[in-house]
Amino acid sequence: MNDKPNGARLGWTVLESTTLYSDNRFSVRRDRLQLPDGNEGVYTYPVKHGAVFILPVTPTGELVLIRQYRYIVDAWLWEIPAGSTHDFNGGDYRDLVRRELWEEIGGQADAIHPLGRTFAAPGFTTIQVYGYLALGVTLVGTNHPENTEFIEIHPTPIPEALDLLRTGEHTSAIDAYFVLQQEPLLRTIHSRVIHGCSFDDLVGPA
Repeated sequence: MNDKPNGARLGWTVLESTTLYSDNRFSVRRDRLQLPDGNEGVYTYPVKHGAVFILPVTPTGELVLIRQYRYIVDAWLWEIPAGSTHDFNGGDYRDLVRRELWEEIGGQADAIHPLGRTFAAPGFTTIQVYGYLALGVTLVGTNHPENTEFIEIHPTPIPEALDLLRTGEHTSAIDAYFVLQQEPLLRTIHSRVIHGCSFDDLVGPA
């Protein structure tokens, strides 16, 4: 198996790779390696599909946050809308963003802009996360969550949404990455709104 070309160039040799578990969402892989110093090592890790994380901004300059119950940690968490790519067969993730907005917050967006990608936990899993900014988001109806999703919808003024992260009340790490990455733009949007100005010119074509 040669799916780790950078590792191979560094002298990491895969001696054996085994799939311990697999379903439609992820698999668990175990690699037995010869390390560059000649010793052997083992990496066991989830191989997961990607995900999209969305910053939905309303025409009145609110960031639409959600509070969602997460069974694995048994906690209600502040989050931004997000969804896995495991059941998405399209070629443009903006279509998946629109689907997730509809499912999680009952929302529609005028424009969607990519924000780049990040690795969720590169020491533990392969999952890559893609961020998107959704502008002109209107909440046009009830949401349509999956049967495991318990979601509260909270349109939140941008300064308050930023405060939730800075005070540690909003504790989801990937959310923090994209929200804080876009903090200057979000604050400019807020300023434009309170002065009655448009913010359509702040980003390029969708």
